[in-house]
Parts: sequence; C-alpha cells; structure tokens
Amino acid sequence: MIDLNADLGEGFGRWRLTDDERLLSVVTSANVACGFHAGDAVTMRRVCELAAGRGVRIGAQVSYRDLAGFGRRAMDVPPAELAAEVAYQIGALEVFARAAGSRVSYVKPHGALYNRVVHDEEQAQAVVEGVLLADAALPVLGLPGSRFLEVAEKAGLPVVTEAFADRAYTEEGTLVPRGQDGAVVTDPDTVVERSVSLARCGVVAAHSGRDIPVRARSLCLHGDTAGAVDLARRVRTELEAAGIGVEAFA
Repeated sequence: MIDLNADLGEGFGRWRLTDDERLLSVVTSANVACGFHAGDAVTMRRVCELAAGRGVRIGAQVSYRDLAGFGRRAMDVPPAELAAEVAYQIGALEVFARAAGSRVSYVKPHGALYNRVVHDEEQAQAVVEGVLLADAALPVLGLPGSRFLEVAEKAGLPVVTEAFADRAYTEEGTLVPRGQDGAVVTDPDTVVERSVSLARCGVVAAHSGRDIPVRARSLCLHGDTAGAVDLARRVRTELEAAGIGVEAFA
C-alpha cells in the first residue's frame, strides 16, 4: 500500500498555483496550505469541501510565516513562537475541515521548515509542541530518519514516512536543496519509474547515481509543477498496474 499526497490550496485571493479540483481526483491525502506560505480562508474552505466530497484526507501543511517567499526561505523563529504558530495554522484549517464534514487527519511541515526540522532538534521540538497543542493524536508526515519524526515519536505522536519521486536525494537520504542543479526531477518517465521503485522496493537513485533505501508509507506529488495533474494520474495508474494499492494512511 502507498498513500499519494499533494500540496494543495497554494493560492491567495485571485491567484491560484495548484489545480486543486483535478488533483483531488487522483491523490488520497491533501496537504492544505494554512495561510502562512500560501492559502487564505476562502481557499482553505474550498479545498476542504472538495477533499471531503471525494473522501480525500485533509492534512495541515504548516510553515514559517512567509507569504512573499512561499515558505521556502530560511528563517529563525523563536521556538515558543513557532509552536504557537503551528497550532494556530492547524486550528484554522480544522474549522473548515469540520464544516465540510471531515477533520484534519495529519500535519506536514512545508518548504524551509520541512528541511530545517530534518536536522534541527530545537525547531523540530517546536513543531511537535505545536501539534500537541492542537491535537495530541494527530499523525505527522516527514522524511525518514529526520529529527522531526524522532522527536514526534518520543512525544507519542504517530509518525508517517514519506518519499519524493520528483526530488533528488543525497546519499544520506535527505533532499538536494532546490537551489542546486538537478534538485527537481522533471522528466515524467523518470518520475513514474522512481515512484514505482519507491513503493515496491523502497529504493531510489540518489543524485550521485547510487541506489539508497527510502522506506515510506506516503509518496508526495508536487502540485506546483508543469503538467502536475497528468503526471499524478500516470503515477497512480502505473502503481496500480504494478499491483500496489493506493490508499490513505490516515
């Protein structure tokens, strides 16, 4: 079994980045922007209603407060402030999820925060504290071997590992920074091949070319890339053709 998650609701006002409605016909979990890197009240409500109507799980994609930088700029936020802001984002999304007849089913950090908590224990602790403030039973989604998942597990939160078919990996199992050449895998055939390999074998080729183990229960499909919907459909079709069930983890 593998879950397919995508970052959705990444718009603001009249501006929309992701094709939420079409992607929600493919994925099983929706990482919904909670207003700090993208998203607003109207967008959050709309995506929650669409997700609930299709039986897609709703996840809170929490981030640094960085609309201008789309949450991808490194920031130093005091732990107490970060914990409060994480809880705030989850709570905001929960209102709209409940109104749509669903609920927030998990939490996933976004962008710079996601990469920061792979190694930074203090920031990881702050995110975990924020999740605990919101709901001590919420699963968290993150990179295998990250400090974030280690801290979350120690705190009693359910942890779920994820992989990225369209992002390059270092040999240590971390993501190649987006500013480096080749950090994003753009060839559709390669993305599909990597998806099946990750789901079936738990293996992916690192940036160096060496195969590395990446055991994951969920596979992320970025919704802000060109042709995202068609690629997501291809990935799901090939996974199912390979005998891999596609099902939400939450």
